[in-house]
Amino acid sequence: MIFITKLVLSPVTFGGYRQPLRKANGMRNGGHKYDYNPIETDVVIVGAGAAGLRAAIELAREGVDVLVLGKRRHGDAHTVWAAGGINASLGNLDSDDRWEIHAADTIGEGHFVNDPRAVEILAREAPDRILELRDWGCPFSLTEDGELNQRYFGAQSFRRTCFAGDMTGEAILGTLVAKAKEEGVSYLEDVYVTKLLKSGGRVNGAAGFDMQSGRRLLFGARAVVLAAGGYTSIYRRGSSRPDENNGDAMALAYEAGAALKDMEFVQFHPTGMIEPEGMDGRLVTEAVRGEGGRLYNSEGERFMERYSPKHMELDARDVVARANYREIREGRGTPDGAVLLDISHCDPDYIKDRLPNMYEQFVEQGVDITEKPMKVSPTAHYGMGGIEVDPRTCATAVEGLFAVGESTAGVHGANRLGGNSLAETVVFGKILGSHLADVLDDDLLPPVPLDEGAVQEHFAALDVLAAGTGGGERDPGELIDELRDLVWVHAGIVRTDDGLREGIVKLRDLKERAGELAISDASPSRRFEHVLNLRAMLTAAEAVMRGALAREESRGAHHREDFPEEADGWQKNILCARDEGGDMYLWTEPVGEVPAEIRKALDEDYSLDYHYLE
Repeated sequence: MIFITKLVLSPVTFGGYRQPLRKANGMRNGGHKYDYNPIETDVVIVGAGAAGLRAAIELAREGVDVLVLGKRRHGDAHTVWAAGGINASLGNLDSDDRWEIHAADTIGEGHFVNDPRAVEILAREAPDRILELRDWGCPFSLTEDGELNQRYFGAQSFRRTCFAGDMTGEAILGTLVAKAKEEGVSYLEDVYVTKLLKSGGRVNGAAGFDMQSGRRLLFGARAVVLAAGGYTSIYRRGSSRPDENNGDAMALAYEAGAALKDMEFVQFHPTGMIEPEGMDGRLVTEAVRGEGGRLYNSEGERFMERYSPKHMELDARDVVARANYREIREGRGTPDGAVLLDISHCDPDYIKDRLPNMYEQFVEQGVDITEKPMKVSPTAHYGMGGIEVDPRTCATAVEGLFAVGESTAGVHGANRLGGNSLAETVVFGKILGSHLADVLDDDLLPPVPLDEGAVQEHFAALDVLAAGTGGGERDPGELIDELRDLVWVHAGIVRTDDGLREGIVKLRDLKERAGELAISDASPSRRFEHVLNLRAMLTAAEAVMRGALAREESRGAHHREDFPEEADGWQKNILCARDEGGDMYLWTEPVGEVPAEIRKALDEDYSLDYHYLE
């Protein structure tokens, strides 16, 4: 292992800079040098996207020693793919908007299984967080009057989505990386965290390895924060980059004893690319429809008139995704399995100004979207489920373990309102940082020595896997492909009892075969990473399938053909955890009461005047 004396941020916003590391004297074990002298800090944050960085910034500002761990180069997190915008009820274009209506839209879109406490916090705090980002230099698009511009997004009552062209996530992450550098936040990149460590029932560290050198890494901390994204890469077609959103955070928390919640709710974005092969599933941002894009089938019909004559292309994502899916399934798609998204009726300069990334993305594929339609198909985009946390603190039920961002459940309910994911990262990142700083200042989480026996056992298991003595030579990449196909077919956009039961049986068989995997040599390799990814993906896939089987209704993004209606008796959350024997068990809990202010906004029944989009 290596011992790190100090980690500092890169002097550039996006770069491959790494602080030189001093090697510790270690023992030879499975081809890797390491000792059991951990890298000590107050807080370890697993995940270097917007949620993790916002939490780190707040902790650093409060004088807490914090270390951010990322799988990729610093500044290159999945946040950069969040293109369309970030919600806040600023009222810059629609002065009647207010936080209560934002909350009502969120709960309505979530089909009333959101955590109302989380929704209220999100809607109340979002304006301050967006203005804070502006003050930190985020290059948001502005109105002629110099105010933050706001655009239409699906299922919202007013124009409240702030944006930076169609590269909002990249702009926000760049701003947070620069601010973290200013605050002196420490980071380490290319780190794969393989286990959360516990002593006396409390999480007090993490173990993993350097993805470049293969060296084992050990971290001791008073608290650990999971901010490692979601789980949509368990699907064949998804909007995530390869080897991201594999369910790492959920698997780490689940193994440590935390509960997962609402995992059956997976949002399929209506518009993902279908070609070329390397771009399959790549997101075509909702901003295209927000700026006036129209959907057509192969027969030239603007088919959303059939599914949602009032809201058309700007209905909720689950409605539009199922409409696209049905048009393709019923033979009204293109020969290669797509529908057509057309914005060519808009002025070319307007398109290039408002959708520069989409314009360039399709030009690279030989399609000028100012002249021709885009071929699109639904793609797995966001998991509303995740780790159960208290939204007021972001604490899990396991002492010393916290979670934030897409790794968590509660805010979005059965379907996420577009533009809320980026808002969630900065709102709850700030809340987590403030709360944890207070906890540490009050010495409520004093340092606890790591369990050296547990560390040795875990590193030995990694060495066995890396040395190829686990028995069997199956290709983990092939099993990952098999898993993704399995989940897409049996727990995809449309689900049935028989399909889910068959999928769970197949998943059990795949899990047994995955247990036979081994690596043929001890050097760091993509194969080793794929084995670990597969293990996390299996946990997430099982939680999705079991939750989907248990929920005998259709609600939001969860659609059962055999239970096509929403059922009052299922207005509750499904949770799962690991029992003492290592098996997954499920239970349900009632949804909290909606606050009176939000209930009033729901009763007022605001809705966007969609004639503006024609």
